[in-house]
Formats: sequence, C-alpha cells, structure tokens
Amino acid sequence: MKKTVILFILATIVISCKQKPKEDVEKANHVEIPATGQKVKTDSTQDFNFEEIPYTKADLGVFPFFTLPNGLKEMNKPLQKKFDICFFPVEGVMKAFEGKLYKANITNEEGIQFSQHYFEKSMDDYLTSIGAVKIFSGTITQDEFERYYKKDPNKGDEGDIGYADEQINVYAIRSKTQGNILVQYSSTNAGAKLNILQQKLLTQTISKITADDIIQDLVQTGKSILYINFDTDKSDITADGKEVVSQIAEALHKDKNLKISIEGHTDNTGDATHNKKLSADRANSVMEALVSQNILKTRLSAKGFGAERPLAANDSEESKAKNRRVELVKIN
Repeated sequence: MKKTVILFILATIVISCKQKPKEDVEKANHVEIPATGQKVKTDSTQDFNFEEIPYTKADLGVFPFFTLPNGLKEMNKPLQKKFDICFFPVEGVMKAFEGKLYKANITNEEGIQFSQHYFEKSMDDYLTSIGAVKIFSGTITQDEFERYYKKDPNKGDEGDIGYADEQINVYAIRSKTQGNILVQYSSTNAGAKLNILQQKLLTQTISKITADDIIQDLVQTGKSILYINFDTDKSDITADGKEVVSQIAEALHKDKNLKISIEGHTDNTGDATHNKKLSADRANSVMEALVSQNILKTRLSAKGFGAERPLAANDSEESKAKNRRVELVKIN
C-alpha cells in the first residue's frame, strides 16, 4: 500500500512539472495591440498603401472637396499650394506626402461657441459617407516630433498638425477621377485644424534657356532677363553660366543685325560702390565671353547698375535672388 501511494505522488509531481499554468501560456502568447487613440511606437516598419483602400463611388467635387460644417469658418487665410509636402501619421510615424495642399485653422462663426464633438462628428460622418477610410487615430511621441519637424517647410503656419500628444485623425480616399486624397484633423473645444492633400507627382517646369527664347524676349519686350551664375563676389562665369552665354551667342549669330546692351544688377547686400563695380565687371565678363565666340564687339556694350534698379524689394532671399541678374537690352 505504501509503495502504491509513493508511486502515485511521484507521478503527480512529474505531470505537474511538465505542464505550465494556463495563465503563463496565455502571457507568453499574448501580443500587445495598441488601442485606438493610444500612442504607437515610432519604430514601426508597417507602411500605408493606397492600393489597399477601395475606390470611392462618390462624386467628390473639386479641391478641397468639401465645405466646413455650418457655423464654422476658416480663422485666417488658409495655406493653399499647388504642390507641396505635408506630413501625416502612419502607424504613429510622420510620413511625407506630396501634392496639392490645403491647411487651415477652423473657428466658429460669431455668436456660436465651438463644439469639438460637433466638428468631429460632422467630419467623421461626412468622410465615411463618401467612402473615406480612417487609417489612423491617435498621437505621436515627443521623440517622433523631434525626428521629423525640421523637415516640414510649413511648420508653424496655418493649420499645422503633428505635435506630440495631439490627437490626430487621418482618413484616406481613393478616387478613380481625383486620385489619392488624405484628410487629417485635430480639434479641441477651442477650435480645430484641417489638412487636405491631393496626391500628385511634380510636373517639372524648369527648362533650358535657348537662343530662341532670348530672341523672342528681345523682339516682344526689347529685353531678356537672365540669371547667369558667377563665382561668389567675383566676375568669373561658372560652367552653368557659360551655357547661358553660349545661347546668347547663338541668338546673336541667328540675327546678324541685333545689337544689345549687357546690363549687370545685384541685390542691396554690402557696399553700394562695390556692388556697382561688381555688376559692371560681370557685364564685361559676359561681353568678353561673347566676343570670344565670334560676336563683333561693335554689337555689344556693357554696363553695371549695382542695386540701383531692383526687380523686387530686397526683403527676402527669394527677392534678392531675383535682383541678382543680367539683362540684355535691344539697342537697335
């Protein structure tokens, strides 16, 4: 009898050692799935694919595709660009998309208190009704914000979305006629922000300046404005600049009677006397380069005006770049 009891106890111990408690097995197999609205780790490798979204059957209208809910309005002039970049959270990682862009801060009409619930329900119901699919609802981490924000050229502008702990809702729309569209918004009881992007590829509009372009400008307006590259603060023409000079020479060879004044211009940075001399030296460099390409010097003259004749106010780098130019003026 004692031997039987001992054998039974030993068998129970062996079986017990081979079996893990059910709770431990469940813990070992359990995978954490982030709940909607919860912060998502930024090391996700999962990417969003528009091809997984079914085509909408709705008539979307024209960009930006829908109005604001009654009683709401744009706080200021919205940011609207024919082609730009906008960041949208995909699995908690801010991903850049390119295309036609609308960004706005949303507020209430006078006498109406802003309601976060009214705005969000209006947006969600309408977007769902036109076949939009919600692809994200949640926040991003501070680390993710620090990683991407300097890449956003519109950070701090109208309708700027994408800050740490900001609740963001993102919808995707796939249309056979309008292409891929992304809509994101964030809101509180103080107001809302709305971004709409119609995904597009860049249409390249930069083209080489040709002799025919120069002749056409001179015939139609008597002037051709060119941006010839020189070494910084020097009159030496760069390789790119020499390409433009070759086109000027070709234009002059095509029209043997054409005579031009080559006029150098600068922005207002630095000393005015220095700038005037620099612009004259650059105009002379262009003239000498043309002479070296068998253009008679009697058909040419060179002048420098420094910053005396700006095309635009010298109040930004973009405007200053417009003022650093060479003008060809027809003199016959």
